[in-house]
Amino acid sequence: MNKGHVVQVMGPVVDVKFQNGQLPNIYDALKVNINRPGEETVTLTLEVALHLGDDTVRTIAMASTDGLQRGAEVTNTGAPISVPVGEVTLGRVFNVLGEPIDEKDDIATEARRDPIHREAPKFEELSTKVEILETGIKVVDLLA
Repeated sequence: MNKGHVVQVMGPVVDVKFQNGQLPNIYDALKVNINRPGEETVTLTLEVALHLGDDTVRTIAMASTDGLQRGAEVTNTGAPISVPVGEVTLGRVFNVLGEPIDEKDDIATEARRDPIHREAPKFEELSTKVEILETGIKVVDLLA
């Protein structure tokens, strides 16, 4: 896996410099460890949003960048952020990284995961049958 280091932090926007020719792809997930005083080490996920040139990428942090410092080592995962999909997600609450935040059991590691950025399904793959779509929100279900 390619490694780089943080060169600039501007709120949730983080610039990362990599070695010659080892730039990650747009939408790749990067990982960086943050040592916050009085807390355990936190792993922060960054998503590549832009290639700036000079082997530098601009990323968006998926959580708080408090404690992140210039020079921190960043690792490219080589893949985009992916989240669980299918039956295992019904009735569950997840954060943007696909991690459960509802204090229930963890999702099985063999559960299907899809990247958060992917091609839209082809028109032929979409269902055209007429059916009632229940949202679970009483007012919306009543009016729809």
